[in-house]
Amino acid sequence: MIKLGVNSVLFKDFDFATAARQIALCGYDGVEISAIKGMCEHLELDRWKEQAPELRAIVEENGLEFLSMEVASLDEERLTKAFEAGAEIGIPIINVGPGGKSGDDGDLQQSIETLYRLSKKAETYGVTLCVKAHVGNAIYNTPTTLRAMNEISSKAFGIDMDPSHIYRGNENPEEELARVIERVQHIHIRDCKGRTKGPGDIQNQACGRGDIDLFAYCKAMVDANYSGPVCLEVIGANQHTLADVSIVAAESYGYLNACLKSLGAREANLAQKG
Repeated sequence: MIKLGVNSVLFKDFDFATAARQIALCGYDGVEISAIKGMCEHLELDRWKEQAPELRAIVEENGLEFLSMEVASLDEERLTKAFEAGAEIGIPIINVGPGGKSGDDGDLQQSIETLYRLSKKAETYGVTLCVKAHVGNAIYNTPTTLRAMNEISSKAFGIDMDPSHIYRGNENPEEELARVIERVQHIHIRDCKGRTKGPGDIQNQACGRGDIDLFAYCKAMVDANYSGPVCLEVIGANQHTLADVSIVAAESYGYLNACLKSLGAREANLAQKG
């Protein structure tokens, strides 16, 4: 069964307890906790041991589970702390970006070598390191993703297949998913208007509002027997109200849950939380 979650970065203007409460009210199964330095640190890796009991309690109180953590950075010191925190708190997947620049073979090779080394370290903690193709970065489309897959053999390495980056990179994610699915361990999801560089306003990132064929993408997931987390990741400017961000989360849940239920990948009673 596919589990639905929200990256807490959507609620970056609010504390984690508020984020978790709203995510649960929207109907989600779990949360991806943001540990993105300079953007949203609901999990502060420099003091994760101090935070751990409170974070676990918040998730349990809201009937959620930790599906993943987003660190974004490839900094080894930060990721070592992320692996430690994930192992202790019970967060199985650590998500990062690839870094580097698109079209630079040296950057691509360096990214792959860094991801290989960090994946081997993740193995020792019993967590999985996932990377996604990212517009403008060294791994940015399906061919560069496949190269990383071919060169990184670690069992603790996975792909985080984000359809919005694939779409904005001038590929059709519903067609490309099958080519990488064997290593996909996590899916970030959101919509977008057009094939622009940025994801756009948060309202247009709500699933079903943009131009990506997300129903076809959901069908591709189900056809490939994907059963990992699908986490809404919406990035936007500061100073959105709690209502603004909760509407995006709720609307996206309704869309994704309906799509996946119609495809037999969600049980009907999961829509009735609380």
